[in-house]
Amino acid sequence: MPMNRREFLQGAITTGLLLPNLPFCETDYKEHNVVMLMSDEHNPRYTSVYGHPFVQTPNMERMAKSGVVFENVYCPSPLCLPSRSSVMSGLYNHETQCYSNCTLFLDDFPNYGSILAKQGVHTVYIGKADVYRKIENMGFSEVYYGWNRGTPGDTAIQRKPLHIRKGAGKERAKGWGAQKNPHQRDRLMVDTAVDWLKTKGTQLDKPFVLWVNVVAPHFPHFTEPKFWDMYEGKGDVPQYGPDQPSAQHPYAVDLRNHFETDQIQGEDVLRLRQGYYGCVSFVDEMIGKILDILEQTGLNKNTVFIYTSDHGEMLGKFGMWWKCSMFEDSARVPLLVCGPGFEEGRRVRTPITTLDAQAEFFHATKRQRPKSWKGTALQKLQKENPDRFVFAEYHGHGTRGSSFMVRKGGWKFIWNSDAPHQLFNLDEDPEELNNLVKDSMNNTPSIVRELDDYLHSICDPVIETQKAEMKIQRQLEEIRRIEKG
Repeated sequence: MPMNRREFLQGAITTGLLLPNLPFCETDYKEHNVVMLMSDEHNPRYTSVYGHPFVQTPNMERMAKSGVVFENVYCPSPLCLPSRSSVMSGLYNHETQCYSNCTLFLDDFPNYGSILAKQGVHTVYIGKADVYRKIENMGFSEVYYGWNRGTPGDTAIQRKPLHIRKGAGKERAKGWGAQKNPHQRDRLMVDTAVDWLKTKGTQLDKPFVLWVNVVAPHFPHFTEPKFWDMYEGKGDVPQYGPDQPSAQHPYAVDLRNHFETDQIQGEDVLRLRQGYYGCVSFVDEMIGKILDILEQTGLNKNTVFIYTSDHGEMLGKFGMWWKCSMFEDSARVPLLVCGPGFEEGRRVRTPITTLDAQAEFFHATKRQRPKSWKGTALQKLQKENPDRFVFAEYHGHGTRGSSFMVRKGGWKFIWNSDAPHQLFNLDEDPEELNNLVKDSMNNTPSIVRELDDYLHSICDPVIETQKAEMKIQRQLEEIRRIEKG
């Protein structure tokens, strides 16, 4: 039987990657614990660690000084449920078919929590789950305050014609300001983690993996007075607005229409950004609480601590807000790691995804990870690997079709099913202002061919777009049936 394009490319690319891949960190054969703190909707550009001039994140700086900063990190899909489901399962988004925040007709998959638990690792989950199955039924050793999205979840998922969230922009535009206890639940999640580490974490006779979640800096951007006041007068406007050529891409226009973000104007823009900065500094304070307890208990000597987020936030760039886009501000996330095996003060430019962070759970605890799962343990990655590809995708609400992203080195290619493809040289154009793809695939830079070949070695984007649309239509039919009663 002749090989199809995907099979041929898989073999060719795999062969090409069988080269020495010396890790940037020293090998450590001891079993270690892992603690991962995941925030929600954190664009890494809004931290001092990633170069922001005034957003204060001193505890992220502590992590950067004592560990490793990964500079080019992507979520599997820039939306909550799809992204978290991939990290939970070790699978790409088109494999889980968790395309949006709709919870109808979701399949079940093995997850890292139960697989590690069966191998003698104590697995603990705290806070927001928002995945393909209820967190309490996923086989974790312990679950605290697990939050599951209800049924049917988000119903505004229609892509053709595009669903418009009437009044969304006007309502969300006022989601800013100082409040007394806006982060009360997030504080509870972190306090629960701190108490667990202090009492149970220090007494276990086997390794543990603890994943704790906070919702900040996700909208609305209400924050405590001390964090609000920290940025008084520093609310600003995005440097690049909806007048930019990239903002005219059909998917960018779709997202502005879908969320009616043209209703976010004037002071609301300044105050939403001020509130976001405050929420980021709150998250930083939570990082500090975990760093402190790890140091106070001595667990830091035997525990890898990871901070990351499920997706980014456009925060007004190109007139866009929130996520759902393959632009850097939406698809990139922070990832900082400290602990045994991670060299102090390292910065890693090699592109990675949060699936690589999940792979670290198995590497640190020295357990067997399913071979079909995606991702490579962080300690096994090179500091600078210009030949490494990473892949992400989006099939959710707000755009007329699916999109698939491939990055290699400074090049980023976005294959769009219902709009022109995009190519950016992020080394020269980090703000993605200049799309280098030509009108015809026969008249494009050679890098496009290479990135497109890698994409097709992962999946056929045409077929996966069709699968996504078929499932979305099935979900919409069920939503209409539910609404009719």
